[in-house]
Amino acid sequence: MINAIWGISNSPFQRDKVSLLSQQKEIFNIIKIHTQQGGFSVIIGEPGVGKSVLREHIEQLNNERECTVVSCSRTLHTYRQIVWQLAESLKLETSEKNIEKDLIQEAFAQVRERKTLYILIDEAHLLELPTLRKLRLLFEKFPKNHNLILFGQPELMHYLSLSTNRDIKTRITYSATIKPLNDGDLEQFIVKELEQAKMGINTFDEGAMQLIVRSSEGNLRLCRNLCLASLIEAARETKKVVTTTHVNQVLVQPHWRSHEELIKQQVA
Repeated sequence: MINAIWGISNSPFQRDKVSLLSQQKEIFNIIKIHTQQGGFSVIIGEPGVGKSVLREHIEQLNNERECTVVSCSRTLHTYRQIVWQLAESLKLETSEKNIEKDLIQEAFAQVRERKTLYILIDEAHLLELPTLRKLRLLFEKFPKNHNLILFGQPELMHYLSLSTNRDIKTRITYSATIKPLNDGDLEQFIVKELEQAKMGINTFDEGAMQLIVRSSEGNLRLCRNLCLASLIEAARETKKVVTTTHVNQVLVQPHWRSHEELIKQQVA
């Protein structure tokens, strides 16, 4: 619907086409440097601030000749299941008995081929600490040209800061917090998405832009979803300019309203 109304071939605000913002770019570049020295990185942030976008850009390094990227997202699983994910990603034929030894050998084989190894674990705050401790012991035997990167919510660093987990925290070589975006960054993100889709930068009028930025509260995911939903509301009316009316039609939907507002509505 959006493509037809605006006469475009590429829709804006699609996850697979989002480019890195400034703070994500800086973290991305530092991670690449630490990988050359044998890194253990921890990236934290509230849901929706851009961790997944950063992770997906690192995963794209797998298309480069000198990089191998292994991404694990099923972190509710046990240590054994995670190492089997690693083996599957590396296309490694092994057995339960020899899996750790074969993973280490394969890591050294990657280095002999002059490849850099990135190991990404998403939602790492859901990992049980004994599992993370076993993973740390395994990756300590890997060659230097690798980086274990944990992505998680802020409580991950809280768990690692406990005195009982000092053996893990002291091995972290780099950590960063992806912070909520300021208003200027959100506006820049919206304009960039419109330009990439070859839509006018005034597709959202001034009032709609301000309302979207204010309602997003610095959250990249909320901003993307609100922009896309507002475009759909405008397209339903065959309008090419998004106004505050269209944005408000989205904001009155239950999932955009606070818990307190929903309770008041039910009481009324």
